[in-house]
Amino acid sequence: MNLSQIKSSLEDGLLSFPITDFDDHGNFNAATYAGRLEWFVNHDVSSVFVAGGTGEFFSLSAAEYEQIVNLSAKVVTERVPVISSVGRSIPEAIAFAKMAEKAGINALLLFPPYLTECPQDGVYEYAKTIIQNTSLPVIYYNRGNGVLSAQYIQKLADACPNLIGLKDGTGNMQDLNDTIKTVGKRLSYIGGVPTAEIIAEAYLSIGVNTYSSAAFNFVPELANKFYKALRAGDTATVTEITQKFYIPLVRLRSKKNGYAVSLIKAGAKIIGKSAGNVRPPLTMPTEAEVTELAQIIANV
Repeated sequence: MNLSQIKSSLEDGLLSFPITDFDDHGNFNAATYAGRLEWFVNHDVSSVFVAGGTGEFFSLSAAEYEQIVNLSAKVVTERVPVISSVGRSIPEAIAFAKMAEKAGINALLLFPPYLTECPQDGVYEYAKTIIQNTSLPVIYYNRGNGVLSAQYIQKLADACPNLIGLKDGTGNMQDLNDTIKTVGKRLSYIGGVPTAEIIAEAYLSIGVNTYSSAAFNFVPELANKFYKALRAGDTATVTEITQKFYIPLVRLRSKKNGYAVSLIKAGAKIIGKSAGNVRPPLTMPTEAEVTELAQIIANV
């Protein structure tokens, strides 16, 4: 798959981030994960981001990651771009990138450094080192302790020809607009806050046409309907779905840290496509919260 195809997929179409399947013992379940990927690709997505935040990248072992990238490339078979995450320490990120390259993954999503507080010049060096040590196109995930200003994003783009995109995890429209107007079409821009649909209209207003949809894991038809209405300027449909589904979902998500992932796994279980439970330090929602989520899904 060529670079033009990958960039086109990032700039037009719904981006999907599948949860990672674990069995009853908490081990990676390759069989059900393969089925999930096939289900995703058959629901009109423009690309698949595997082992991402929704896919609990932070809790995967290197061996599990290698299984995931190999299986993902094999199942999707170039029907849409497959993008996998890298991050943690520089040596780990480079090692994971090599696994992805070998597997036939099309591009990488670079996560911010793990835990430690970081100055921007240090984050820049971290990102540059990793990006320059892979042959794959890379999207930088601007969030957490790895947020870079427009000036540093420009500097990173100048230093790394294979940097092709920026995923925004901040929701800070002022800074994002600064970056877009500074760096311009050199990069593709993706909305990436939790439940990105809740600010999708704001993203679109400054030229961010696509976003990551975690809710796609349990309401793919609704997620596609919302995205198509958004791009078509169908304000009435966007408002209706936001009011009936995304606002209640975000309010429920806000009850506990980590529910941006945990509720997605609960939703998948509700519709009969269980991927098991989240791994600690995340926790699954309570029985009452699962009931509330089921009602939110039923209302649409």
